[in-house]
Amino acid sequence: MIKELPVIGQTEETVDFAAYEAKFKALADKKRLRIMYELTQKGSVCVCDLEAIMEMPQSKLSYHLKILLDAGLVTKEAKGTWSYYALNHSEVNRLLSAELCCVFRKDDRQQGDCCS
Repeated sequence: MIKELPVIGQTEETVDFAAYEAKFKALADKKRLRIMYELTQKGSVCVCDLEAIMEMPQSKLSYHLKILLDAGLVTKEAKGTWSYYALNHSEVNRLLSAELCCVFRKDDRQQGDCCS
């Protein structure tokens, strides 16, 4: 689980870099980005429907979905024998927001910077 990032006085102990690494590794693949795009467009999607959309066998699709799921970028809901995946919008918005910028800012920044 990602530790909350304080706005001021960050130290290496208060930032979970391993979690960010996993998330950005998950994002650093064209197929996974396309899966995320399709989930954004279609909402909750069954794996069987994603197979056709992605033109990918279920084994490869499951591999990519597992990486996205482990990174917290998608959610999974079982309905009967099928699994439905959806984009975790709150996590994606938090990750791709100014919050991460705060990890790398200096303490002498001006108003109007990413975290002010």
